[in-house]
Amino acid sequence: MGDFSSIAENCTLNGETVGIFIGKYVMIAPSCVFVAFDHRFSSLDIPMVNQGIIEAPIYIENDVWIGANCTITKGVKIGEGSIIAANSVVTKDVAQYSIMGGVPAKLIKKRT
Repeated sequence: MGDFSSIAENCTLNGETVGIFIGKYVMIAPSCVFVAFDHRFSSLDIPMVNQGIIEAPIYIENDVWIGANCTITKGVKIGEGSIIAANSVVTKDVAQYSIMGGVPAKLIKKRT
């Protein structure tokens, strides 16, 4: 985690084997969830719990603000200067200086 970054209470970070990388000046509001893996479910003959997982690191670049109750999924990179609106689910990369929101998160506008 970079200098001057903060993670508020009730946040969960699950990425111990592949990593969750947080830059400088990042603000993460309460009750956010970062999950750097997903369960496999391709076989109908094997219980999902026994199919293993798919892992990919999460990257949060500098000067990012993530609002309360957000979920950030595996393999996502949130670009520098971006804002993620509260209660959003980020499933794809976020370009620099984007304001994103929703489930799944979509571009609201660019910061100018």
